Amino acid sequence: MEEQAVTTEDLTEIALGSLTWAQAMVDNLLRPWNAYQILIALGVFAVAHLLSSILKPRLHSWMRTREGWPKWRMRALVVIHRRFRMILYVALIWAVVFVMGQITWPSRSYLLVIIANLATAWLLIAFATRLIKNPLMRGFVRYGAWIWVTLSITGLADETQNLLESAAFTIGEWRLSLWLILQAVVLLAALLTFARLVSGSTAATIRRNEDISPSMQVLAIKFLQVALYGAAFFIGLRIVGVDLTGLAVLSGAIGVGLGFGLQKVVSNLVSGVIILLDKSIKPGDVISLGETFGWINSLGARYVSVVTRDGTEYLIPNEDLITGQVVNWSHSNEFVRLDIYFGTAYGDDPHKVRKIAIDAAQSVDRVLSFKPPVCHVVGFGDSSVDYILRFWIRDPTGGLTNIRGNVYLALWDAFQENGVSIPFPQREVKVLEGSQLATKATPD
Repeated sequence: MEEQAVTTEDLTEIALGSLTWAQAMVDNLLRPWNAYQILIALGVFAVAHLLSSILKPRLHSWMRTREGWPKWRMRALVVIHRRFRMILYVALIWAVVFVMGQITWPSRSYLLVIIANLATAWLLIAFATRLIKNPLMRGFVRYGAWIWVTLSITGLADETQNLLESAAFTIGEWRLSLWLILQAVVLLAALLTFARLVSGSTAATIRRNEDISPSMQVLAIKFLQVALYGAAFFIGLRIVGVDLTGLAVLSGAIGVGLGFGLQKVVSNLVSGVIILLDKSIKPGDVISLGETFGWINSLGARYVSVVTRDGTEYLIPNEDLITGQVVNWSHSNEFVRLDIYFGTAYGDDPHKVRKIAIDAAQSVDRVLSFKPPVCHVVGFGDSSVDYILRFWIRDPTGGLTNIRGNVYLALWDAFQENGVSIPFPQREVKVLEGSQLATKATPD
């Protein structure tokens, strides 16, 4: 209770001091030259707004003519275009400060210097936070930095820190204040943003390395992200003074509980690591799993994204790929052999039919010529001689049904040109001698 009374007294004292400072600030702003400086700053803003409304459309038109420029340069121009009015204001306000510093006393430009510093700091923060991809995180860091810079420039940082430090409560031996929470949030946001930038640039470098297989690239990127984000989290907590010993014990207890409740999730995570290590499937592979046929779009921590020919995306749990039977059409190499069956009439020469079928298959674009098609007789049916035509392709992602259809069409055209007939079952009805065919009379 005594600690709580002291905290309340400190809070009251700081609040009264802040009110006294605010009243003094208002009285100071009402002085003639201070009021003139505020009017000058507003006038400079009006000029910057007018110039921006005139120059921004011209800058936009000029940007549209910059075809072929690198993407990073165009993004920088877009950011400048969005903040063009603020850029003009910063340039004009510093020009006014310089002129007034030459023609009058420094006290008559004191507020303008503060306003110029604030505008410059806000502009730099706006540019810097553009590097943060997450909109929520970007807004939080931007507004937090604006507030802190404003307090620092106006000399209110110490008073604000004391006020936040006094608003606290105690949990055991740990004293938690608003200032500590704010420090933790800001540091964690900064460290996580830095980890995101490092992981993004490193991931791009890993993907460009052709000596690393696609599956190992995914594994390396995932491991790097987990390591960087985990390090950023624990370093941030450690910097602000959080004791991680108790957190380790608590996380162990939570881990045991989650292990029983999230067995499937853990199984999928472990299966995902196994898939990446044994390289059984990798991004770009064409697989068949049950009725699903498509190519691997991405490997996730819990599932694999498979996209079919009709654009449907299936999210298949990693455990199913480990425990189930998976057909990988491009596991060891990218070549795939396809078989089609057909039959011709007994009156057609089989040697001629085989040659025609091979030539027809070779005329299709996707059929490989350096692995030539072959055609064999596989049986004598009731009404046809049966054949199998085998050919190779190297792009199963382009589809299997369509290439089979193209080869069938090529066979049809070739058989029509060479007089080869494709038979169909026929039945003969014989009327024995002495039998009578009875018909049923129909009424008139």
